Amino acid sequence: MELVEIARTLSDAVDRLSFGPPTAFVYNPLDYARSPHEAYLERFGRGPKEAVFLGMNPGPFGMAQTGVPFGDPTCVREWMGIEGEVGRPAEEHPKRRILGFDSPRSEVSGTRLWGWAKERFGPPEAFFERFFVWNYCPLVFMEESSRNRVPEKLPASEREPLFEACDRAVTDCVEALSPRWVIGVGKFAEDRARTILGDDGPAIGRILHPSPASPKANRGWAPQAEAELEAMGISLPS
Repeated sequence: MELVEIARTLSDAVDRLSFGPPTAFVYNPLDYARSPHEAYLERFGRGPKEAVFLGMNPGPFGMAQTGVPFGDPTCVREWMGIEGEVGRPAEEHPKRRILGFDSPRSEVSGTRLWGWAKERFGPPEAFFERFFVWNYCPLVFMEESSRNRVPEKLPASEREPLFEACDRAVTDCVEALSPRWVIGVGKFAEDRARTILGDDGPAIGRILHPSPASPKANRGWAPQAEAELEAMGISLPS
């Protein structure tokens, strides 16, 4: 399956990279959570799609646990019907253990995104018939304190080879799914999409990121995201 090969190539590429302080821990869920990640790709990643939503990188309580973008364990297990064996990274932060689908924590971004998809579309097949969600970067970066580090904050010597591998995967994903739109979930992802795809590919858009760190998202993420989609001309079921 084409997306599986793209993901495996990306995983191998980022595994060859190295990251120094203040990054202390790097998790690659494409590796240790390969089973549920590939189940997600195989079940829902067949094109063509109307739009690909592009996230940034895994959250510690979402994709880091389940291998699925924005993958809150309850949403992935109960709505998508995906489970699978989840291993552990070689080195774990003691405050950020990988418990897979047994993780008791929710990922707010995931419950907002997938909760909206469930409410608006019903069964997952109805959402994924038109849309797909892909994370730009598959890696989780943490400092000794357990503080999350976002890819754009890495030093240039680390960021550039990482972005090269991630850019290639986005290009291949878009080629495989032939979307009319690539929609960044947040500004970082939109900026990367514009840099990678330019003006000759699909249209580029952006929706508000559902992170609880965003005061704007905390004032009702779903209605704002829907308004942004409708402004792009993307119709939603009533």
